[in-house]
Amino acid sequence: MKKNNKPRNVDQYIAMQPVASQPRLKEIRSLIRSAAPMAEEVISYMIPCYKLHGMLVGFGNHKKGSSFYTMSTTILKEHEKELKGFDYSGSTLHIRTDQKLPVPLLEKIIKKRISHNTKKAKLKLPAKK
Repeated sequence: MKKNNKPRNVDQYIAMQPVASQPRLKEIRSLIRSAAPMAEEVISYMIPCYKLHGMLVGFGNHKKGSSFYTMSTTILKEHEKELKGFDYSGSTLHIRTDQKLPVPLLEKIIKKRISHNTKKAKLKLPAKK
């Protein structure tokens, strides 16, 4: 992506990426939209992100593949066994171009993030009088 070009939406973000990367990015987007159809699609920090009671997940492209951002510093540690063979750090899962997208795991993470954000949002609601 060129430094001066800032994507205004996810379609633009994907179109700005190398053609070879676009199918993977579209697959990740479709997976997120399927698992979290009520989430709002936004560009934040110049990457596609999804909001539902706060930031839910996001994704991006890099030279060696794509990244899936969990927006949670603990969730990837909870799935260490399922992440064998993948690189990850903090809240980011790095998926090389030669690796198959771990669809069931990503769906599980998205659902956990929805649950977490929903519970957190309920705690913030004012008590009914």
